Amino acid sequence: MPRSTKKVLVIEDDKNLVRLLKDALEGGQYTVSLALDWKEAKSHLQKLRPDIILLDILLPGESGFDVLRQLKAHADTKNIPVVILSNLGQEQEIRTGMDLGAVDYLVKADIAIDQVVHKVQQVLKGKRA
Repeated sequence: MPRSTKKVLVIEDDKNLVRLLKDALEGGQYTVSLALDWKEAKSHLQKLRPDIILLDILLPGESGFDVLRQLKAHADTKNIPVVILSNLGQEQEIRTGMDLGAVDYLVKADIAIDQVVHKVQQVLKGKRA
């Protein structure tokens, strides 16, 4: 059994996808916190220090790109790896996400839930190295 469970914050407004991600990640021995928007995510960030963030771009109230800018602008969150998980898959959107500091950009239509879990594992393994 691992010494400490890695924490994942999922910022996503699709409740069905959130449920699938939560089940899959918890099955992979991760502690998962869920936020449907940036306001809710900020509350989670104050309570726990996630090891990784999965971030949608199309969020109510504030775009995921704006959320990513804010995460990377603050000392407490700038080093947390962010993987974008979005329906937006145009080259410009992917480039914008990566330029803003995301470690990867996954297009929902092109990826299965188990691949998202694998990506989380890869990123966290790289973070520990």
